[in-house]
Amino acid sequence: MTNEQFEREKEYGARMSIFRKMLKSELITRKEYDKIDTIFVKKYSPIFGTLYR
Repeated sequence: MTNEQFEREKEYGARMSIFRKMLKSELITRKEYDKIDTIFVKKYSPIFGTLYR
C-alpha cells in the first residue's frame, strides 16, 4: 500500500466514523448515510474501508 492509498483509507475511515455515530444517534437517516458513503467511496477509493460497509 502506498502512502497515498494509506492516507485515503485513513480519511475515508475517519469521516465515515463520524457519520456512523450520527446514524446511531438518529441525526441522519440510513438513506442519507448511504448517500454520503457512496460519495466518499468515489472520492477516496478505499480498498479496505469498503469491507466494513
